[in-house]
Amino acid sequence: MSTANDKVASVRITSISSWTDHLFSFKTERPAGFKFTAGQFARLGLPIQPGSSELVWRAYSIASGPYDEELEYYSIVVPNGALTSQLSSLKVGDELLMERQNHGFLTIDRFALTGDLWMLASGTGLAPFLSILQDPQAWEAFDRLILVHSVRAQNELAYKDWIEALPSHPIFGDWATEKLIYQPIVTREATAYPSARIPSLIDSGNLARLIGRPLTPEAAKCMLCGNPEMVSETRNALKKHGFVSARSSRPGQIATENYW
Repeated sequence: MSTANDKVASVRITSISSWTDHLFSFKTERPAGFKFTAGQFARLGLPIQPGSSELVWRAYSIASGPYDEELEYYSIVVPNGALTSQLSSLKVGDELLMERQNHGFLTIDRFALTGDLWMLASGTGLAPFLSILQDPQAWEAFDRLILVHSVRAQNELAYKDWIEALPSHPIFGDWATEKLIYQPIVTREATAYPSARIPSLIDSGNLARLIGRPLTPEAAKCMLCGNPEMVSETRNALKKHGFVSARSSRPGQIATENYW
């Protein structure tokens, strides 16, 4: 593996958790001096194959809080994926590379800090919102933090127990008791949860009714993260209701991320 330098750090894996046969989380050391804003991502790298000098890099949203001592990531195993197939076989103590520069704009400073923050995720798109749920500024800024997580099967509701336990968290508990709304969605098996996809729920008005909060440009800011199809369709559904994308030159109510 390449030697670390002023742009790249070598970090060790400190823990690994398996959610399903294709979903896992892992933590790494946090390089000295590395800072990030909740919602940002890191670029991680490994040799394209063991022993190779050629590296493959991928973007991974940081799931840990901005003040945590370690960095946590949530990943899917992509069959024959250049990086994830290797990541999934690593063990505690193994090393990987990480760019020292933080990346990304899926952060609350994209918005006017008023109203409700809706975090709409599919699959591993949950990760940046886990970080935001560990950011005191987010809890202070918004009236409600609304997390909607859509998955195909119920066993893919990673972090569900952690999210539901936030009201008892020693730091965020009081805020979470008052402000947190968590809504799982399971689309491909029968459960007690809604089964319609997020864009359809927005189009029909059922998402606002389900949450019990207005989903309007005046009352809500929306962050979207997940597979590209979900992000595109959800953005279009919101725009039909008058939402606009937030730009540096224009206020708005929709924020997404470009990982490439």
